[in-house]
Amino acid sequence: PRVRGDQYGIGTYTDEWGCVFTGIQKGVIGEVRNPQLQDIEDWKSVVPPYETLPENTARARDQVNRSCAASPLFIRAGCCPRPWERYQFLRGTENAMIDMMTLDRPVLELLRVIHEFYLRELEFWVRTDVDAISFMDDWGSQRQLLIPPGIWREVFKPMYRDYCDLAHSSGKFVFMHSDGHITEIYPDLIEIGVDALNSQLFCMDIAELARIAKGKITFWGEIDRQHVMPSPDPMAGREAVRRVAAHLYDPAGGIIAQFEITPGSNGAVAVAIFEEWERVEEEARLGSGSSGGPAQVS
Repeated sequence: PRVRGDQYGIGTYTDEWGCVFTGIQKGVIGEVRNPQLQDIEDWKSVVPPYETLPENTARARDQVNRSCAASPLFIRAGCCPRPWERYQFLRGTENAMIDMMTLDRPVLELLRVIHEFYLRELEFWVRTDVDAISFMDDWGSQRQLLIPPGIWREVFKPMYRDYCDLAHSSGKFVFMHSDGHITEIYPDLIEIGVDALNSQLFCMDIAELARIAKGKITFWGEIDRQHVMPSPDPMAGREAVRRVAAHLYDPAGGIIAQFEITPGSNGAVAVAIFEEWERVEEEARLGSGSSGGPAQVS
C-alpha cells in the first residue's frame, strides 16, 4: 500500500496514488507541493491504485449489499472519482492549468489513465445495492470557472457523462460536489444527468441559479462557509436559510438542507440553521411558508 501518514494531520500524507500532501493545520487536508509528474512526457510512469479495488468482487459486493439491507437509510457509495483534482495532484495546479490550454497528446493520455481507473471503480459500486454514487471536482474560483467553458465541455463533460450513464444504467442516483463559481456549467451538469449538486450557492447569483436550474436538479446544500458560518450572529444563519428556500424550493422537492461545519464555524450559527430549516418545513406543511412548500432536511 502506498498510503502513509494522517490525511488530516500536520506533516506529510501520501495517498493511494502516491501523491504527497503537506498539511500545516490539523483537521485540514494539505496541499501537494512537489507533484510526482514534473514532466508530462513521463505520463506512463503513473500507476493507478488498482490494488485498492476488491480482488474478490463477489465477496465484496455481498458485504456491501448486506450492509445496505441492514440499514433503512439512503446510502451513497464509498467512492468519489475526481479526475480534474487527481490531475492537479499528479501534475501540480500551475502545470495542470497550462496543460489544459495545450491539450497535447500526453495530457489526454494521462486523463485517459485517470478516467479508466475511476470507471473501473464505479463499475463495482453500481452493481451493488447502494442508492447513489458520487463524484467531485472543484471547478470554480470565486468569480468564474478555472478553465474556459469550451475546454471543460470538450475534455471533462464526457467523463462525467460516462459516470452518470453508468450509474443510471443500474438505477443509481448521481451526486456531485463542485466548489466555486460554476454557474456556466450548471446546464451541462443537468444535461448529462447529475441528480443532486453540492455547490457554493453564495458564490453565485442564487436567483440566476433558480432561473436556470430550479426544478431540473436537486440543490444539495449549502450555506455560505466564507461569511455566514463564521458569523458571530446566529441570525445570519437563519437569513441564509430563508434566502435559499425562497429562491430554490420547488413543489416537487429539490432542496437537501446540507451545510458544512468547518474550522472557524460558529456552532450557534449551525444550530440556528437546523432550527430554521425545521421552521421552513413546518410552515410549508401548514401551507403558510414564504418558501412555498417543504424543504428536505438532512
